[in-house]
Amino acid sequence: MMDKIRQVRKEDLYAIIEIEAICFPAAEAADKKSIASRIDTFPESFFVAEKDDRIVGFINGAVTNERTIRDEMFEDAGLHINDGAYQSIFGLDVIPEYQHQGIAGRLMRHLINDAMIKGRKGLILTCKEHLIGFYEQFGFSSLGLSESVHGGAVWYDMILFI
Repeated sequence: MMDKIRQVRKEDLYAIIEIEAICFPAAEAADKKSIASRIDTFPESFFVAEKDDRIVGFINGAVTNERTIRDEMFEDAGLHINDGAYQSIFGLDVIPEYQHQGIAGRLMRHLINDAMIKGRKGLILTCKEHLIGFYEQFGFSSLGLSESVHGGAVWYDMILFI
């Protein structure tokens, strides 16, 4: 069981870069510049999970008025709209040795609750086909194949109305 979920801090950058590199293939992983920009631009929608004072996972995403994620959003944090309608999820990462312990679910519920408190209309994400069922358990619906070609992978658009 993890100890807590908290908002990201600037000093978390290197731990987050390390986790991102473990959890995603190089072509799909956000680089140091992108992650630093996300921390600077939308720390209010970037949360980390801690266990024994170690970051073991995180969830983050910009806020937008669009109902699907465009590839440009992953690289350009400037597309974030503070009072936007939809909370996006760019990444939900948990270190492998801490997976299957409910941490990803707690991070997801934390961000959903945060979006509700902030009056968002919903949450959006892209995922690979094998993860559609995981996100459906939180109430997301698949919108089908995404136009995203991020990292050369096949993605599906998902949306949750709240």
